[in-house]
Amino acid sequence: MQEKIIVAHIIGKWLGGGVESVVMNYYRNIDRNKIQFDFICDEDSTDIPYDEIKKLGGRVIIVPPYQKLGKYLKELRKVFKQNNYKIVHSHINTLSVFPLYAAKKENIPVRIAHSHSTTNKKEGKKNLIKQILRPFSKKFATHYFCCSEKAGRWLFGDKEYDKGNVYLLNNAIDLEKFSFNEKTREKVRKELKIDNDIKVIGHVGRFVSTKNQEFIIDIFDLLHKNNLNTRLLLVGQGPDMDKIKEKVKKLSLDSSVMFLGQRNDINELYQAMDIFILPSLYEGLGIALIEAQESGLPCIASTDVSMDAEVTKELSFISLKSSITFWVNQIQIKLKNSIRKSYTDEIEKQGYNIKLEAKKLEEKYFNM
Repeated sequence: MQEKIIVAHIIGKWLGGGVESVVMNYYRNIDRNKIQFDFICDEDSTDIPYDEIKKLGGRVIIVPPYQKLGKYLKELRKVFKQNNYKIVHSHINTLSVFPLYAAKKENIPVRIAHSHSTTNKKEGKKNLIKQILRPFSKKFATHYFCCSEKAGRWLFGDKEYDKGNVYLLNNAIDLEKFSFNEKTREKVRKELKIDNDIKVIGHVGRFVSTKNQEFIIDIFDLLHKNNLNTRLLLVGQGPDMDKIKEKVKKLSLDSSVMFLGQRNDINELYQAMDIFILPSLYEGLGIALIEAQESGLPCIASTDVSMDAEVTKELSFISLKSSITFWVNQIQIKLKNSIRKSYTDEIEKQGYNIKLEAKKLEEKYFNM
C-alpha cells in the first residue's frame, strides 16, 4: 500500500482570489486518502476557508508575511523540518524563490514552482520587483508548473517551455456545477430584483488594479447611456473597491451597478448574467472565463489575458488600446446574437474537467 503523501502548498496571502480557487478545486477532487494538502498561508490572509479544509482532512499553517523575510524564512524552515514533507508546491510566482530556498535548505526533494500569472508595465513598482526576481524564481525548484502557455513562458522562459520542462496544469473546474441552468437563472434574477428585459453585464474578480475595474465602469457608463435597460454585476472584494464605488457614485450609476462582494454562489450568479467581461491588465489564464463559458455566457477579455482561456467560440479578445466605443459596440453585438447553452463536452475535451485533471495531478505527485 502506498504511503499517504502530504503536500505543502505555499499560498502566500489567502485573499479569495483565483489561485486559491484553483488549489481548492484540486483539493476537493483529489483522492484525499492518498494525498493530503497542508496550506501554508501568510498571517495577513483574510478569507481562509478553515472549516472546509478541516472537514476535508487538511491543515492550515500560518506563517509571518513574506515582507518580514527573515521571520518568514525562519518559520518556514521550522514548519518544513517538523513535518518532513516530500513535496513543496509554491503558488506565489516570482516570490517562490523564497519558500523553495527554505525547502532546499531542509532537503525537501520535490520543490514545485507554479506560474499562475504574468505582468504588465502599468504595474510600475510591482512590475519592477517581478522582473528582478523572475530569473531567480526557478533557481531552487526541481519542477516547473504553469496554468497556461503564456504564464509558463513568462516565468520559466521559452527555452524551458519548448524543451517540455514545464508541466501545464489546467485551471480545471467542476463542469456540472457551472453548467447553464434556466431555473437557476430565473431564481437568481428574482432574488436580485432584475427584470427579464434587463441585460446584465457581469465581472468576477478582486478589486485590484490588474483587474481593471475602472475601465469596466467607463465601458458600462457609455453602454448604459445607449441602453438604460442594463445592469452591471461586480462580484469580489479588495483594496480598490471603495475607489470604484466612488467612481460609480460620481457617474450617477448607483442604481445600475451592483457590488455583490465575496460570494460562495458564483456559479449561480453567472446564470443571471448575459455577458461576462474581463479587461485585465494581465492574467495567467483567468479561471473566471472558463467558468463563465461553461455557464454559456458570451465573454470578452483583453488581449493581455492568455489565449488559452478560449475554450469555446463564445470568447472574444479586444485590445485595451481599442476605444471604449469599440468595446461597447462588441458587447452590444454579442448581446444581440447570443444563444445560451452549456459547453461541457467542448470544455472537457480541452482538459478543464476537474474530476479528470485531479487524477492526473495525483499521478504526477506519485511519479515525482
